[in-house]
Amino acid sequence: MLTFCPICANILTVEEGGRGYRFACSTCPYIHNISRRISTRKYPKLKEVDDVLGGAAAWDNVDSTEEPCPKCEHARAYFMQLQTRSADEPMTTFYKCCNPQCGHRWKD
Repeated sequence: MLTFCPICANILTVEEGGRGYRFACSTCPYIHNISRRISTRKYPKLKEVDDVLGGAAAWDNVDSTEEPCPKCEHARAYFMQLQTRSADEPMTTFYKCCNPQCGHRWKD
């Protein structure tokens, strides 16, 4: 926690004084004795995570291929390819099972 001097607006430092600890300004003679424990917590707001695959609409207009599902052994799967690494690496192929009851997703 940062505390600022009310006179010159510089950051106050904590130093040991005659009766315990105190806030002191290094620029002006301002001193404030600390009589109780001071603590605060501030939790930052986390950013929303973007869906790398484009959300639910990403699978709307994709092709299917003969790729067996590792979960339900269905013979066909939808697929799409995305460049997830650097340009000199091959594209990553994402699959989604064509079986509507399964819908398992995996990548190759």
